[in-house]
Amino acid sequence: MKYQSTRGMDERVGAAEAILRGIAPDGGLYVPESLDALHFDARAAVEEKSYHDLAVRVLSALLPDVENMDTLVRRAYEGKFAGGEVAPLKAVGDRYVLELFHGPTSAFKDVALSILPQFMTQSRAQRGEGGETLILTATSGDTGKAAMEGFCNVAGTRIIVFYPDSGVSAVQKAQMVTQEGDNVCVCAVRGNFDDAQSGVKKIFSVCADGRLAPHGVELSSANSINIGRLAPQVVYYFYAYSELLRTGKVRWGDAVDFCVPTGNFGNILAGYIAMRMGLPVGRLVCASNANDVLADFLETGVYDRNRPFHKTVSPSMDILISSNLERLLHFAGGGSEVKDWMAQLAADGRYRVSDAVRAHITKVFAPGRCDDEKTCETIGKVWREHHYLCDTHTAVAWNVSDRYIEKDRPMVVLSTASAYKFPAAVLGAIGGDLSGDEFDQMERLVELTGVPMPKNLQGLRTRAVRHENCIEREDMLAFVERQVKRA
Repeated sequence: MKYQSTRGMDERVGAAEAILRGIAPDGGLYVPESLDALHFDARAAVEEKSYHDLAVRVLSALLPDVENMDTLVRRAYEGKFAGGEVAPLKAVGDRYVLELFHGPTSAFKDVALSILPQFMTQSRAQRGEGGETLILTATSGDTGKAAMEGFCNVAGTRIIVFYPDSGVSAVQKAQMVTQEGDNVCVCAVRGNFDDAQSGVKKIFSVCADGRLAPHGVELSSANSINIGRLAPQVVYYFYAYSELLRTGKVRWGDAVDFCVPTGNFGNILAGYIAMRMGLPVGRLVCASNANDVLADFLETGVYDRNRPFHKTVSPSMDILISSNLERLLHFAGGGSEVKDWMAQLAADGRYRVSDAVRAHITKVFAPGRCDDEKTCETIGKVWREHHYLCDTHTAVAWNVSDRYIEKDRPMVVLSTASAYKFPAAVLGAIGGDLSGDEFDQMERLVELTGVPMPKNLQGLRTRAVRHENCIEREDMLAFVERQVKRA
């Protein structure tokens, strides 16, 4: 199976090449030529007895020319997730919570970013390449730390992470600016996540002319625009279904709904890919916070980023340009129109999809919104009624899922981060004392709930700050070029 650009470029590349490039030369995202041509045995996959074996099966189908998949999966996950489980599924009240925050940085990004460095190292070896791969990434909070943790001191790679200044929680910022590793660099950008993400895309476009080649550097990405980041997220949809099957909650063929807190659209798109591979997915509920550009799109067929940007208590979803939606437009039959729509988005900030594409999308995806007030109310309600502590992003999904629960169909809520990454909002929502800073609030959250704090977050306050860069968004390219020349 080959990969092609969402924007119609004729070139076809293997999965290993697509992973190393990150983004296609025409600015599009890499997608499989045909999901239907995979001929994947979804039923056999969910009967696998371990997350490891399921991951090998799914990833081998999606990335067929990446060799040694069994070894890569073992290196990525063995001994790195608390309790030994990558994605435990827990029954909470009348629904199920898929916990994706037990990795090295307490966020769902760990599931993919623990294995992406393995993919890149393997792909470079298969191509017999020298030089270095420079990972260039924008983050709304969690991707940056998870990426730096995954690529820390990985041979043949360097990584630069840009995050929005004042646009992440104090805990998220502390995780990033204290990151160790000789090959890692993090830099704040004055602006919001969309500014940082647009800046990264511009750097990829400008550097497509090979300007970094004299320095022996090839650019790639750790964002979910990289197919090597997206593919591992497909696995845990299969795993959630397999757990429901194993415990007798469903029989093969029964549909399962998933509600996903959504910003850049990668996490929920992985569920769509799982469905196209044969998993019995019923509805994919796209849960938005006050930055509800995706909810509006699903309701109207018009994507319009020309609206106020809101800073919310669920900052990883504070996004108005959802990059992975471009892949869904391609899968939904957008064809050559995708390139035109992306050009309209860049020029005017909006586009309208065809009726046929919209009809395809609305058969599977359903929208929902949850503002900060309802998010905090939900955290308190879930704690009081179920003694389950959820973070702000999970609370958005829980609240939205209320509107879509069906009596005879399981609803799985994807939980994307530990509550301890957003202690102020969570502590306030359950009636705790908010005095002091976020680190004081983390300790108070432990005292009040008895829920253990993840080990990777303990002692965060006293770790040495190693990265203090802060630049204007217009200076991102120059910053990258300085870092490349300095190495």
